[in-house]
Amino acid sequence: MKKSAKKKQYNVVIEQDEDDTYIGIVPGLPGCHTQAKSLDQLRIRMKEAIELYLDVEKDVPKEINFIGIQKIEIQA
Repeated sequence: MKKSAKKKQYNVVIEQDEDDTYIGIVPGLPGCHTQAKSLDQLRIRMKEAIELYLDVEKDVPKEINFIGIQKIEIQA
């Protein structure tokens, strides 16, 4: 009987640049990021990027406890 693979979840920070491109970054996997022109495409590419990262990276960092994101306003 084949064992089912354990599913893992990763937090993704999504930003949008001045060209309306979405950028996804996985804080728990240093260097794991990608970009796309739509959120749907970004979701697909993020899954691919995470899978590739885990396949290639031999020393996967220990999971970090994701707390959240805050916007902080300053005078510039």
